Amino acid sequence: MVKRERKIENVKNLLHPRNRNRFRYDFDHLIKNYPELEEFVFTNDYSHKTIDFVNPNAVRALNRVLLKEFYGISYWDIPANYLCPPIPGRADYIHYAADLLASSNHKNIPIGTSISILDIGVGANCIFPLIGNKEYGWCFVGSDIDNAAIASSQNILSSNNISSSTIEIRKQSFPGNIFTGIIQPNEFFDLSICNPPFHKSLKEAEIRTQRKWKNLGFKKEEKPILNFGGQNTELWCEGGEERFVSKMIEESVRFKKSVLWFTTLISKKTSLPTAYKELKKAEAFDIRTIEMAQGQKISRIVAWTFLNETEQKDWRTKRWNLLLK
Repeated sequence: MVKRERKIENVKNLLHPRNRNRFRYDFDHLIKNYPELEEFVFTNDYSHKTIDFVNPNAVRALNRVLLKEFYGISYWDIPANYLCPPIPGRADYIHYAADLLASSNHKNIPIGTSISILDIGVGANCIFPLIGNKEYGWCFVGSDIDNAAIASSQNILSSNNISSSTIEIRKQSFPGNIFTGIIQPNEFFDLSICNPPFHKSLKEAEIRTQRKWKNLGFKKEEKPILNFGGQNTELWCEGGEERFVSKMIEESVRFKKSVLWFTTLISKKTSLPTAYKELKKAEAFDIRTIEMAQGQKISRIVAWTFLNETEQKDWRTKRWNLLLK
């Protein structure tokens, strides 16, 4: 769906320039076209219409509307208590991933079904594949260890008539593995993406969320513990994101010729030194850190490749030859 050009003030300057969510939401337009959103919209103290972004039902409703408005996704929903990510941040990851691929292609973003992306931890929401396919025509494989999440993503795809040849969901049968068991022999991906669980335990997730509510002036009983929902496997793992990313880097060595660029979100700045240490140990050829910001939240993408310039040239010649002029 082509984005409608509108003069809307307050550009979210920190979002990627190609992000369709850079402008303040035109709630009058959205409510007119999607009346189901109206019950969640109110006027704040600055006379701006908005929603309560700590209400998972409101975020879920806004996501449905944004996916329809900007990406032509007619149906989207997730089970209760599963992670409901905000669209702008997820779209930013996809656009920076496109720029990363362009850096290996003479600054031209490779588009179309020849491009294969692996989403580690696709979740119940299937957000990354939906946005990436609609924006750039890429094909995706999404993996997850949770049966209900897999069923939800598959339901979203079938409800939108998206075939498995475009977006395929795979079960990771061994939770201790990340790439092993998902990447098949003689299978190649141009990029892998991941939003790893970043808490070390559910208790830590609750404590950090309670601290956030306190800083915002809310009492504990006034807001849900986890505003965007989330099952245990989505929110935390033993050792948190630091250990998860370390495992990902260690395992990526086994697939150094199968993936052009490995990437992962890093939520905590304190996780970066360990990631860099592991990447140096793994002898990655190129390591990049891409900073992203949405409002006051700062995160970053860490990307690495084991392929040198000659190997990257061979990669784009063999895999992207249909895209080259």
